[in-house]
Amino acid sequence: MSWFFFAISTAFLESVRDIFNKKAISQIDEYVSTFSLNLLTAIFALPLLLFNDIPNIGNNFWYAIIAIGIFNTIAYLLFFKAIKASDLSIVAPITTFSPLLLLITSPFIVGEFPNPLGILGIFIIVIGAYLLKFQDKTRGYLFPLKSLFNETGARFMFGVVLVWSISANIDKIGVQNSSPIMWAIAGHLSVTVFCLPILFFKSKSNIREIKSNGQNLIFLSLANTLSILSQMTALQLALVSYVIAVKRTSALFNVLWGWLIFKEQGIKERIVGSMIMILGVVVITLSKMF
Repeated sequence: MSWFFFAISTAFLESVRDIFNKKAISQIDEYVSTFSLNLLTAIFALPLLLFNDIPNIGNNFWYAIIAIGIFNTIAYLLFFKAIKASDLSIVAPITTFSPLLLLITSPFIVGEFPNPLGILGIFIIVIGAYLLKFQDKTRGYLFPLKSLFNETGARFMFGVVLVWSISANIDKIGVQNSSPIMWAIAGHLSVTVFCLPILFFKSKSNIREIKSNGQNLIFLSLANTLSILSQMTALQLALVSYVIAVKRTSALFNVLWGWLIFKEQGIKERIVGSMIMILGVVVITLSKMF
């Protein structure tokens, strides 16, 4: 069961990272945050190569590294915009929609169709999303879903999930043409490079904020690096489907942090909704085994 320890550590560390994300974005904009997080994560992860053999670089590595730089730059910018615009306990659970989106797109991309258990998982996730905004039911029983899509941060986070449905495939190509550690470092460096001209164009005057918020950014990047390390370790010990299912419990941790640290309201409905969405992710994961 050591794999479970590393997988749940990944979930916890991701939620801790998002606490620092939320704090950082209140002081520095999404352009500075994206650049700093990716650069520092690559630097902190670099020593891991000392404990791993340098892999052979495959032919598709450079195509993948360019693609991941473009897509993950978009994803990070949207992610920071999302947590800046809305409560963490609202936007974080939306990441559990990624299996839902994959089930919808997979039949068109790779010819995979969901089985009945997978369809059940889809409905469970939708119910969980409904309960996230269940306190709005007094304005009509369809209003919770409408209000979720009307939430600015939620719309940004749905964009993140959409980009992730593409970048996840790029990550697979990148790992196959290098190694998990090499790809993690190269991927973050690629985002750093692609984000740099955007930073100078959109937020040049705020670059000095990196120094004044250095401590927060260091903790943010350390949590991100440790999360990556925990996930890679877990993946070496167990099936990917098991690890990712446990990793998605970060949504529940984020709801708790939103209540305890940021004093966000409506926490009861959000905890229930997040737990149900996580259950849907687990059901979808199990559906791939039958």
